[in-house]
Amino acid sequence: MSHEYFNPVRSVVGAGALSCLPQLLDGRRALLVTFPEARSLGLVGRIEQLPGVQLAGVIDDVRPNPDVAELRGVYESFWQQGGAAEVVVAIGGGSAIDTAKALMVGTASGRFDEMIAALAAGKGFRPAQVKTLIAVPTTAGTGSEVTPWATIWDRGAQKKYSLHLPQTWPHTAIIDAELMLTLPASVTLQSGLDALSHALESIWNVNANPLSDTFAVAAVHETFDVLPKLMRRLDDLELRGRMALAALKAGMAFSNTRTALAHSISYEMTLRYGLPHGIACSFPLPMVLERAIGVKRDRDAVLERALGPLDGAPRRLAAFIEGLGVKTRFADYGVGDDEAEAMVAHALTGARGRNFIGRALEVVA
Repeated sequence: MSHEYFNPVRSVVGAGALSCLPQLLDGRRALLVTFPEARSLGLVGRIEQLPGVQLAGVIDDVRPNPDVAELRGVYESFWQQGGAAEVVVAIGGGSAIDTAKALMVGTASGRFDEMIAALAAGKGFRPAQVKTLIAVPTTAGTGSEVTPWATIWDRGAQKKYSLHLPQTWPHTAIIDAELMLTLPASVTLQSGLDALSHALESIWNVNANPLSDTFAVAAVHETFDVLPKLMRRLDDLELRGRMALAALKAGMAFSNTRTALAHSISYEMTLRYGLPHGIACSFPLPMVLERAIGVKRDRDAVLERALGPLDGAPRRLAAFIEGLGVKTRFADYGVGDDEAEAMVAHALTGARGRNFIGRALEVVA
C-alpha cells in the first residue's frame, strides 16, 4: 500500500529565530495580528524595531476562540482598504493564527458573511485574493503554524466552522522558544496537552500513515518527558524549546491526518461548558484510547510504540493527565452519564469523529 505525506510549510526553529523575519518579508509590507498582551510584553515594539520590517497595520485585540461577531468588522475593514499588506504575520497562540488565516483569504465581495455562508453550507470557496501568512506561535501546542485549518466560532448560534483551503497553509512557521518564556502556567499546560492530543489523535486515525506516525510517536514521548518538568520550571529556555519542538512534531503529524474523536468532543465542551480547548480535547483521551485499542492491529502497534504496553495504557494516560491537575471524567465537568453518552455518540458523527478508527464501537460514557 502506498502512502502520501504533504506539508508545504517552511519551518525556522530555534531560540532567537524571530530575527529572521525581515529576511522572510523581503521588503514587503506586513499586517501584524496578535493578542492584547503582546504590546505590554514588548512584543509589538520588538517587531516594529526589527530593521527592514514595514508594518501596514497592527491588530492586537485577538481574543481566545475567534468569533464571527468579532471577526466580521476586522475582516471587512482590512479588505475594504484593499488589503494594504502583502503579508500577514500572526504572533500568538492558535487564536491569533486562526484569525490571520481568516483574514488572509479575501472573498469576491470583500464581505465576511460570504465566507461564513460557504462554510455553513459545508463548501469551500475560491478566494478572490490571498495574502502570504507567516505564523509565529507563542505557545507550544496548537500546531496551527503548520496546518491549513482555522476554527471560527459562532457562540451566539452555538456553532463552529472549520476553514481549510489550499491557500490557508502558512508559508513559513517561526518557532522561537524565547517568545514562550512569559507564557503563564495555565496556558503552558493547556497548549502542551493540546499537542499530546494532536499526536494521539493522529495515531488512532483512519488517515494515519508511516510518516505521520513517526512525528506522532516522537511528540508523545517528548511531551511525556518534558511537560511535567516544564510546569515546574516555566522559565527554562531549554525545556521551552523541547516542548515547542514536540508541539511542532505533533502539528506535522495531524497536518496530514486531521484530528479525531477527542477533538470532536472538545468542540461541544467548549461551546456549552466554556472549557479551554487544550483541556476539552485532552480530558477524554484515556476514554478514547480505551476504545481505540484492539480495533486495528497496525494502530495497536503504533500506540504501543507511543505509550508502551497497551494493557493498562488508558489508566497510565489518565494518571499522567491527572498528575498535571486535569480531571479525566465527564462528571468532573458537570456532565452526567446520559448527557456524556449522547455527546460522544454525536461526536462520532462529526467530521473529526469519523476519522476515529473505533467509531463503530458501542459508546459508553
